[in-house]
Amino acid sequence: MVRGWPRKITRKRKVFAKIYRPCAGRSGYRLAWSAGGVRQMKSFKTYSEAKQAGEKLAAEMAKGSQVAQLTASQAADALTALHTLSRFYQDTGKQITLAEVAAIFTANAKKLGDRSIPEAVEGFLTTVATVKRIDIKQAMLAFIAERELKTRAGKDGKRPKLSPEHHYNTSIWLNEFADSFPGHAVCDLTKDHIAAYMAGHSALAGKTRNERRGVVKMFVKWCAEKDYLPRQHRLLEGKVMENEDATPETIELYTAGELQSLLDRASQSPATAEPGEDQARDFRKLFPVLALAGLAGLRLREILRLDWQDIFHKSGYIEVGAEQAKTRSRRLVPLCNSLARWLEGYRGRTGKVWSRSYDMVHTDFAKLRAELGVKPRRNGLRHAYTSAHYALHSNEGLTAECAGHSPAMIHRHYKGLMTNAEAKQYFAVAPKNPANIIPLPIAAGGEA
Repeated sequence: MVRGWPRKITRKRKVFAKIYRPCAGRSGYRLAWSAGGVRQMKSFKTYSEAKQAGEKLAAEMAKGSQVAQLTASQAADALTALHTLSRFYQDTGKQITLAEVAAIFTANAKKLGDRSIPEAVEGFLTTVATVKRIDIKQAMLAFIAERELKTRAGKDGKRPKLSPEHHYNTSIWLNEFADSFPGHAVCDLTKDHIAAYMAGHSALAGKTRNERRGVVKMFVKWCAEKDYLPRQHRLLEGKVMENEDATPETIELYTAGELQSLLDRASQSPATAEPGEDQARDFRKLFPVLALAGLAGLRLREILRLDWQDIFHKSGYIEVGAEQAKTRSRRLVPLCNSLARWLEGYRGRTGKVWSRSYDMVHTDFAKLRAELGVKPRRNGLRHAYTSAHYALHSNEGLTAECAGHSPAMIHRHYKGLMTNAEAKQYFAVAPKNPANIIPLPIAAGGEA
């Protein structure tokens, strides 16, 4: 029996394709089938060619093969894509299927909207993609080591950019911060980590907490510069990293009487001990340090950087050069009459005002205070000078210039701590008999 048109090509009673005969405007036989839900069609000159192609197609489709459902262009695209993925695997060792590529691409294309994936990749590479993964402790040690280089004097002998003591103290805090997050990489840090660290120091004074914030900020900024954090990290945003209003430091002053007793004792050569008695301590090396702190208001660090020529080479003034000053800004401090009298015996000296270690200043001063029964007061000599100077002159700008402070700092911390009468008494502290001040013999090399 002759079947009608179109002729069906089946397998197990399932139609996989159809053949259409020539018709008006079409001279060949057409094979039609469905590929990926889309109707496909191919023309042949003879019915036998169409039938042969249809049988082969039906056989493959009956076996479950999806290849036969692809059009020629789809098959070419698939082969190209598979070749590209093969090269990608060879170059990176990462294996991904064509289906995964399609799923990832379409999902992210929807999220990007009008922006293309290449645009997104470029934006990513300029921010997050350059971040290097490094353990917090490892990064912290590198940061500390880099800062340590700043504690060394330059080849030209200039003062280091960072004091060793400051570096030591901040290094303790930095290590403590790193130890708070063991096993974490820098790029794992979140605002919650920073908040937890600061919460752990809630019992500290506001000033100290602000100092710790400053150290963390330095480290985070350095990490961003080293590409251990993206520059858009935003770790330092939020209330927890805002400096809080710190309670002003309690200003402690040595009185005129205490300054007098300290200078009197430190300036004198101790008497020779009687047999069986302990020899009294000699504080003459410490004496000029106390005099300059108490009657010129110099910071201890500044005094330790001074040479004797800085004291006497400019008549009527002590020159604190940029290399000696904390602020790295040169200033001239008037040499008041009482200080000039105390230091008169030291004219002609050369070398450092204090040639021993920083720690020895505190050790000797503590022993002197203990001998005299004078209570320790933090920065008490400098605070006393600044308070007395302001009380005497009532000029914030002038006092700030002498002390190396800002006028606002003078007004905020030193106003009203001394009366004018107390200030006059303070600057009247002088040697009872300058001839009795016996400096240490000049040592070889010119140093006192």
